This record gives sequence, C-alpha cells and structure tokens, in this order.
Amino acid sequence: MEGVDIASATTELKKSDFYYELPEELIAQDPLEDRASSRLLVLQKDTGEISHHVFWEVADYLHPGDCLVLNNTKVIPARLLGEREDTGAHVEVLLLRRREKDVWETLVRPGKKCRPGMRLVFGGGLLRGQVLETVEEGNRLIRFEYQGIFEEVLYALGEMPLPPYITHKLQDKGRYQTVYAKYEGSAAAPTAGLHFTEELLSRIRGKGVEVVFVTLHVGLGTFRPVKEEKVLDHHMHTEAYQITREAADRINAVKAAGGRIFCVGTTSCRTIESAADDNGMVHPGDGDTDIFIYPGYRFKIMDGLITNFHLPESTLVMLVSALAGREQVLGAYQEAVRERYRFFSFGDAMLIK
Repeated sequence: MEGVDIASATTELKKSDFYYELPEELIAQDPLEDRASSRLLVLQKDTGEISHHVFWEVADYLHPGDCLVLNNTKVIPARLLGEREDTGAHVEVLLLRRREKDVWETLVRPGKKCRPGMRLVFGGGLLRGQVLETVEEGNRLIRFEYQGIFEEVLYALGEMPLPPYITHKLQDKGRYQTVYAKYEGSAAAPTAGLHFTEELLSRIRGKGVEVVFVTLHVGLGTFRPVKEEKVLDHHMHTEAYQITREAADRINAVKAAGGRIFCVGTTSCRTIESAADDNGMVHPGDGDTDIFIYPGYRFKIMDGLITNFHLPESTLVMLVSALAGREQVLGAYQEAVRERYRFFSFGDAMLIK
C-alpha cells in the first residue's frame, strides 16, 4: 500500500485485518544457545518471494555501502516483587519510565487498591516506595527510597520483565539483552537484535556495511494490545529516543550515496522515522516519539527491516505490513507457521528487503 494516499488507505483499516492463526506450541519459551543459529525467513517486498535460511546468512543480503541500524538500549531488571507496608499483601511493580531521579512511572498489580500515599516494601526494606499519583492508563508514579546506588539495588532485587507469553524462567539474564546493549532504560528488549553476535557484526562490517547505533528505550506500550476495532482509534504510547550527531551523519551519508538503510527491529525503525524530515534527512537529538506506522505510511529513511515474528493484531504487525504489504506479510506468517518457525521474543527472524 506504499504510495497510496494515507487518508483513503487507512480509514477502513480494522484490527481484525491483521489477525493470523498461531498454534501455542510455536511460541518460543527459551532462547537458543547460539544466537545466530535461529532461522531466517527472507521476504522480497517487491515480488512477495519467500526463502528460508539460517540467521547468520543475513550478512549475505547486506551489500557494501548499505547501513545497518541497531538499537543499543539496555533492559533493566524492571520487575519488582514486594508487599504493601500496611497489610503485607503481595504487590508487583513494573518500572516503565524514569520521570525524575527517584520517581518512576510504573505498572502496579494489583492496581485497584494502590492509591496515592500507599507505601511499598521490597527486599525486606532494601528498597521502599511511595505512590505519588495515578497517571495515564492507570499507571502509578512511585518515589523510591534506598541506601546507596539505585541501579545496584535494582539489579540485586529486580527480575527481567519477560513478556507474559513466556512462562519459562530465564536462566541467564544476559540472554534477554543484545550483545551491544549499552544505555539502560528499557522495560523490554529490542528482540530482533538478540540474534546478533559480535562475530556476525564483525563480518557485516568487514563487507563494507556501516553499522550505526541509535537508542530507543522500549516501554511495555509497544506490546499493548490494540483494543479498538478501527486501527486509527488506537492510542500509541510514548517512548524516549536519542540519535547522536555521528549516527545521523552516517545514516544520511549512506542514503545520499544510494545505499540501503536496514533497521534491526521495529524500535530502530520507529527511531529513525521519528527523527527524519520530509526530505529524508535524519536529525540528531533527544526526543519522545509516539509514531504509529501502519499500511499507507511512506517510509522516509528505512529500506529494509530485520525483525522477529509479532503477535496477531499488534501494532508491530501493522508496521511490518506498511513496509511489505498486509497480504504479503500475513502470507509470510502463514508460511512460517507451516514451516514450524519459532515465534515472538525468543523466536526466529524475518528479513524484509
């Protein structure tokens, strides 16, 4: 649908247009021991042709003069298990976004009784918190109290915030982290990047491909279900991003020279598309983005995408469909189901070129 007038193309888009059948046993519960040994489905967006590969072969599809854009955010152990100070009742707090030094926007379960003024205790008192107010979507602002350095306390007490469809306990926290993770702040991993190893990145650089890092701190809103049947009625969450001057210059230079821009994951895509102007130039800086990409969107920067397989009816399936067409993407997903690919965060990958 690329090139079609956005208003006419999207008015009738429905959530159900992006549904596909997925057997539960295809949801990957554990990461593979070798990151780059996942399977890779390659979809040619212009022809709809599909082929099957191993992930490390992704380098074969990148040419000298291309650019690979990766999100170097780092997941924090954002899931805290504690108690209410007054009753001792169990409470679970998920850190979503730092608002001030010790004030975080959080998701609290159970949330109904978690009112402003309530005090919470974690780790027998190593960490304490007070609910300040209720904000958008029922999230709570909590001010934390502790001795020492917050990050050290968090790493001692917190758990990795795995998506709800993963029921197995993660044995190694590092496996829900990319090998190039650098800047802390995400409540979820940019999972397409989990397939890369240092060796694979070295091989890609050795081919003359620019490898560029941007930062977008992933919030759980990325995975929030679309509840409204009309796609345009869905309200997108906001996430913080940063693009350095060097990163912007390198992306723009590749684009100007006729090279292709491949994003690793929907988060990298949303970052550079948010920072681009209508002339196809990426601008450096910090910002917040609530960009919602769905069929009809005209990409300003991105030419190709490396991504995992996403949940039915999700905004992520909509983004992928904007690049390669809804029918082609759903056809590729059906092919992946037939071929018994592994789905979602710890699953296999897809290259759209």
